[in-house]
Amino acid sequence: MSRFTLMLSSTVILAVSGCVSLPSGPSVMVLPGTGLSFDQFRNDDAICQQYASFQVGGTTANQAAVNSGVTSAAVGTALGAAAGAAIGGGRGAAIGAGSGLVGGSLVGTGAASSSMYGVQQHYDIAYIQCMYAKGHQVPVSGQFSGAISQPQVVPPASYIQPSPDSTPPTYIPPPPAGLPPAPPQ
Repeated sequence: MSRFTLMLSSTVILAVSGCVSLPSGPSVMVLPGTGLSFDQFRNDDAICQQYASFQVGGTTANQAAVNSGVTSAAVGTALGAAAGAAIGGGRGAAIGAGSGLVGGSLVGTGAASSSMYGVQQHYDIAYIQCMYAKGHQVPVSGQFSGAISQPQVVPPASYIQPSPDSTPPTYIPPPPAGLPPAPPQ
């Protein structure tokens, strides 16, 4: 591998690894529950971080990103070397490996970002669920729906829909004059 290819590859790897760093903890704010002490909150926080870590397989978002980026770079190097060897022999293999490393690293950046986001999102969901179950205040959506929905009334199965032509009478006659009849005895 030429000195230029080695230097370019090293630069790309350092750039990719510098782009994928996230804290290995929750990215959401949770507040102590009403009536709970701060010591209880800290204890629950530690338990819930451990629970969330277990839910994502013990992998932090940063680890998932680095693993994905390194895997993509390695696959790109291998494929580039194989293609270069098939096309141009030994020198082609070196050129193919270098360009495969660069291409794989660039693809790895996108894969690393996606992996990092997915793991962090699952971690946050598990953490929020745990903290909520322990009685702490968790973030909720601040959006309200604009309309109040009315419940849909479903008529019974025996109901017969009136035809559209039948309209209720517009004139209702008054009740008959006089006293109503006496009830039967």
